[in-house]
Amino acid sequence: MTHIDAGAELDPVHPVPVPSRATDGLTAAEVAERVAAGRVNDVPVRSSRSMAEIVRANVFTRFNAIIGVLWLIMLFVAPIQDGLFGFVIIANTGIGIFQEWRAKKTLDSLAVIGEVRPTVRRGGTAVEVGTSEIVLDDVLEIGPGDKAVVDGVCVEADSLEIDESLLTGEADPVVKRPGDPVMSGSFAVAGGGAFRATKVGREAYAAQLAEEASRFTLVHSELRSGISTILKYVTWMMIPAALGLVVTQLVVENKDLHDSLARTVGGIVPMVPEGLVLLTSVAFAIGVIRLGRKQCLVQELPAIEGLARVDTVCLDKTGTLTEGGMDVTALRVLDGFDEPYVRQVLGALGESDPRPNASLKAIIDAYPDSEEWRCVQSLPFSSARKYSGASFSEGDGESSSWLLGAPDVLLADDDPALAETGRLNEEGLRVLLLARASRELDDPEAGLGARPAALVVLEQRLRPDAADTLRYFAEQNVRAKVISGDNAVSVGAVAGKLGLDGSAVDARRMPADPDGMAGALDEGTVFGRVTPQQKRDMVGALQSHGHTVAMTGDGVNDVLALKDADIGVAMGSGSEATRAVAQIVLLDNSFATLPSVVAEGRRVIGNITRVATLFLVKTVYSVLLAVLVVCWSVDYPFLPRHLTLLSTLTIGVPAFFLALAPNRERAKPHFVRRVMRYAIPGGLVAAAATFATYLIAGHHYSGEGALDAETSAATLTLFLVSMWVLAIVARPYTWSRVLLVAAMGGAFLLVLVVPWLQEFFALRLVGVTMPWLAVGIAAVAAVTLELLWRWVDRRFPA
Repeated sequence: MTHIDAGAELDPVHPVPVPSRATDGLTAAEVAERVAAGRVNDVPVRSSRSMAEIVRANVFTRFNAIIGVLWLIMLFVAPIQDGLFGFVIIANTGIGIFQEWRAKKTLDSLAVIGEVRPTVRRGGTAVEVGTSEIVLDDVLEIGPGDKAVVDGVCVEADSLEIDESLLTGEADPVVKRPGDPVMSGSFAVAGGGAFRATKVGREAYAAQLAEEASRFTLVHSELRSGISTILKYVTWMMIPAALGLVVTQLVVENKDLHDSLARTVGGIVPMVPEGLVLLTSVAFAIGVIRLGRKQCLVQELPAIEGLARVDTVCLDKTGTLTEGGMDVTALRVLDGFDEPYVRQVLGALGESDPRPNASLKAIIDAYPDSEEWRCVQSLPFSSARKYSGASFSEGDGESSSWLLGAPDVLLADDDPALAETGRLNEEGLRVLLLARASRELDDPEAGLGARPAALVVLEQRLRPDAADTLRYFAEQNVRAKVISGDNAVSVGAVAGKLGLDGSAVDARRMPADPDGMAGALDEGTVFGRVTPQQKRDMVGALQSHGHTVAMTGDGVNDVLALKDADIGVAMGSGSEATRAVAQIVLLDNSFATLPSVVAEGRRVIGNITRVATLFLVKTVYSVLLAVLVVCWSVDYPFLPRHLTLLSTLTIGVPAFFLALAPNRERAKPHFVRRVMRYAIPGGLVAAAATFATYLIAGHHYSGEGALDAETSAATLTLFLVSMWVLAIVARPYTWSRVLLVAAMGGAFLLVLVVPWLQEFFALRLVGVTMPWLAVGIAAVAAVTLELLWRWVDRRFPA
């Protein structure tokens, strides 16, 4: 091991003295000095937006500004009941802030549970500390799967290879030697070593990376971007419609200023689908809370939606389908080697690796180390070469080099031991080959010419929940592809035990071009001997053919694929690097949690699509009514209080319950098209029916109170048509949905029959003929709407 003596000189940049031996780490006194000097990695790692950001995002919106100005106008020119819409906005915004705050608390607490503590040397002893406790000049140990959390310089390297792809985009690992820089955000893929921290806190790139890795976001989502697109077009429609309404009510009609302003505001307010954005945020936030209770950390909220859209899930076998532990079940000695001697070799190999993987841990448990053997050189395991090794000075003074790895990599194609390996793999067993090396370990082709000594047979522990989860994906028409670095036949046997049928493919024989690879992926189910780069290429090949891909994994060899997949899912016990790049982390390592995430995504997408139709039907009929009023140069039919009542009963309250209801419908693309194909005809029919009633009522009534009577008749028609829209959107019916629709109808009936509510909302049905005519027009509109939507379903299927 190489050591660098930093001496006792002062660092020219920092006045704090560095330790006399950099590899021993800082003393307690030196740590205290650096803490006092503020040289601490004290950047807070946030898993969510701050409370100030949450309030700002929910309060200071374009539509809240429009509604706020209109509300202030109404408070000065009209009774309080015409300003009710302002109080509704305040209540809705408050609910949004509260729900997102709850989601923030859930994310923050889960992020603390999942936080990894780096290993730091202090006073010659390795200790685990929190990321925020690292100080300048700390010596941090790093091994396979560990991420560099601060910038530094390498002081020890034992075949250390670091992947800097998250920083540079280059997939090939970089070999590090003492004196080389180590950048925060990179992670070790092979070997081990240590580096001294040269930049901590906000000076290190990790400060930015860690903040981005687990931020509470509401972007990069088809649902959110679709709603933004809709709102953009709504804004453009609102401007001319509102201007025309202002001119008509204030200038052309030349009516009382207060009444004209009230009716103008009454026409503008319902054009704003302000609750749609708010309800989407609330639905996402509640989804995070629900999944948080199941120990599922959603690092980016759109991941809930994304996993619901996935049609192909790529599963890493180790850690996903199987548990981390393994057991040695047999030892088959080869080529005349003595079994006791082979056991000694295996014990020494286990002891030589300071960071053993699951296979080596099983060997360590089965074969204790012989103290007579001394390791003089080691070759850490690399998923690219598929073997590890070590050189020993044996008790009698002789030296030897040994390799432990994949038989089909280390053995010649015609070696008889491969046949036995194949039979064992077919039984679902994992087989490692112990071989005596004929070349130096630092030779790039160290495995060539190795003499086989023994086959080590290991059995993997299957996850008890894996079979049920795979069955769920099959029922939901989500294809499962098992992608592993292990032998294809062995992986296929494991998949077969879990009920996953299909052919097993050796990835080394797969086409390299994306089209050929995608074709092989369509035909096969299990893929073995896959390199980390191939995993990434497989994800890209599937995406190039229009598939939405999720990738699960826990090892550092999965990071590249996790990063490129549409949705990356990491196990909580996996490497820090996998958790950093994944959008979803299963903190309890339960593969069975994935169906819950899919179900939550489907609930959010399906329900928001439902309620978006309600909001946008209102926007469409409001704009059309404004245009009709301008063209006919008449008073706008409604005061703000009327539309507040209608919006609350036919949209606001129902939408809240519908958005949170169970929904197992598979997520479908083209959100904007699917919503607008219902909203436009629905709005057209509602506006036409309402304006027809209003014009007929204008000819029917005359004298004092005629305008109130005309408004009441138009309100009745609009309410009944809107209720039919709600009844269609609420399908398929359940008892709770039927009760919800009935309750909204009952509430409106209550307003019509209770005298003080009639007066409060200025609703009074006069006579018998016109109210029944309003009901008749609404009935015709409902039948038209039903037929029109059915035609749309056939003509423009989703």
